[in-house]
Amino acid sequence: MRDTSQPKTSGPFCHTQKKSQPEKSGSFPPDSREDDAWLSKEQMATCERADEADIFPSPIPTQMVSNGEYMPCPQTEDQKRVEARIKQLADAASKKLGISRREFLAGAGGIAASFVAMNEVFGRFFKVSLEEVFEPAAAAESAAPKDLFVFDDQTHLVRGSKNGGALVGALRAIAQGPTTPGFKSNPFNAPPNVVGLDEFGGAWTPWNPALIDQPLPQDVFDVLHYVKSFFFDSQVTVAVLSNAPGSIFSATGLPPVNITQSEAGEILTAAQTVGVRNFVNQIAGSTRMMAHGILQPGVRGSPNLDFIRFQNDELKPDSWKGYNITNSAKADLDPNSFMKMWRHDDELVAYPMFEIINNNYKLVKKQRPGANCICVHKGLAPGPPLIPERGYPTDLPKAARDWPGLNFITYHSCIQPAFWDYQSLEEIESGKTREGVPDISWTTLYAQLVGPHPNCYAELGTTLASSIITFPTVTAHILGQLLKYLGENRIVFGSDSIWYGSPQWQIEALWRFEIPEEFRDRYGYPELTHAAKRKILGLNSARLYGLVPGAVQSGGEGDEREPGVYHPLPEDWESLIPDSLKMLLEFPGFASAGDNFSKARREYLATGGQPSNLRFGWISRRA
Repeated sequence: MRDTSQPKTSGPFCHTQKKSQPEKSGSFPPDSREDDAWLSKEQMATCERADEADIFPSPIPTQMVSNGEYMPCPQTEDQKRVEARIKQLADAASKKLGISRREFLAGAGGIAASFVAMNEVFGRFFKVSLEEVFEPAAAAESAAPKDLFVFDDQTHLVRGSKNGGALVGALRAIAQGPTTPGFKSNPFNAPPNVVGLDEFGGAWTPWNPALIDQPLPQDVFDVLHYVKSFFFDSQVTVAVLSNAPGSIFSATGLPPVNITQSEAGEILTAAQTVGVRNFVNQIAGSTRMMAHGILQPGVRGSPNLDFIRFQNDELKPDSWKGYNITNSAKADLDPNSFMKMWRHDDELVAYPMFEIINNNYKLVKKQRPGANCICVHKGLAPGPPLIPERGYPTDLPKAARDWPGLNFITYHSCIQPAFWDYQSLEEIESGKTREGVPDISWTTLYAQLVGPHPNCYAELGTTLASSIITFPTVTAHILGQLLKYLGENRIVFGSDSIWYGSPQWQIEALWRFEIPEEFRDRYGYPELTHAAKRKILGLNSARLYGLVPGAVQSGGEGDEREPGVYHPLPEDWESLIPDSLKMLLEFPGFASAGDNFSKARREYLATGGQPSNLRFGWISRRA
């Protein structure tokens, strides 16, 4: 395995300067693929179209594909080795299984072969064996076990009037790759003016292979897609539906002055969040969903605190979600003043809200054991200043000491880069350390600050998704540091989906992921055992929310097992959505047109459809 403690001087990375649109020497045919690119004729002469070139259709790209915004790097020597090894495995396995190589690469065996090849070339990060390549049953044995209790601590959907916005489309784009309609480049690739590449040499490697070449319909983030993605296409047992204060999505760009203005900008209000929870649990006959209330801090006497009381009394949230970085706090009693960002340790603004929640928890903890969980977004905020209002973690120790009856769950584990972990990889490779471990902004500081406080928990939403497939070295150090400083009992899993499709790919990837022995020996990281993974994926949150761990009962005909506490949703769940919920969620016309995307996919699979692994864009012309 390569040494990641020193600055990198060679290897599979090609740091290509992003060019402003060049003066093209001559014109391309109107509306042609060439005319749509930012490359000059001289540059284009050194490229060829990826979808027409004779490139290997591996499940994971083995060379850089550009969208036409920047020059693609030639295939590196390491990438050539990965590709050659995948070909070798695919040829042998397809011959043994009696199928074509393309069929093999489109299935689970192709993914296993890719992980085997990457482990051999880049170092071992994923638990995968050669046997899985040749034996489907072996792959099933190494997959996430069927009795796994999965508690997804952070999930999202979008109300009808807010679907299709630029931000939610961008969130899907970064996970889907350059096949996303409307996006020609990764909107969060960094650093500025440089095309940052992931560990495998890709500038836009898809996180979730199931999303490749899938359309992005207007309603892709609605409740229909949500229910199917979590409760039919994944092993999620219980999901927490989250939300966010409205200043993130404000149409005016101005902070709100009151709760009404804040709600107008929210992709999902507190009432809508609770409405979905109540419906799903009703038709399932068990607790399959929980709902966040929205944290809106304020000074004593402010209407924001009345809103916290209203949620407690009327909506009965299972826990709370807030953002330091949003303008969601009322810092004075002027009804016309803008709301502001806030910090955990502000005794005038945050503590009055914590007091209400803490006092209410004493009354409702038997009914809602997680109502003392304060879940706050920290991180995904590149650039200065380094202040708690932007998510910097220095405000947490005092709040944790002052409010021992509250659990502070830090979403995203406070990682600073937004959705693209090139910066974190560079920090690891620079050799800079903090207390003997690589200094990853801001996660390392966060882990070391909150480690001594038993009521602080790290959540993995997006931080895991954005790194485990494309920056596994970053994943290894983040998980290693969280295990070292917080321990396996204080890390919780969140997928931050439906943004990134069904969370099953994240569950599978985390179950297979391993912290390399070299890292454990060098930095004192604990081993990421199956027992630790079970805790992270569900058992820790079960304890926080007072749930009985268990898998969903099958409910199938002839099932002789004892009924479980978690029941499956009925197959006709879509027809059971009442008009009142459709109205609450602002369905167009208050009626569902049906989940046509899901129906089309079922028809596609029923007729033998398979992923093509075809790439669109430009590659460096091959010799």
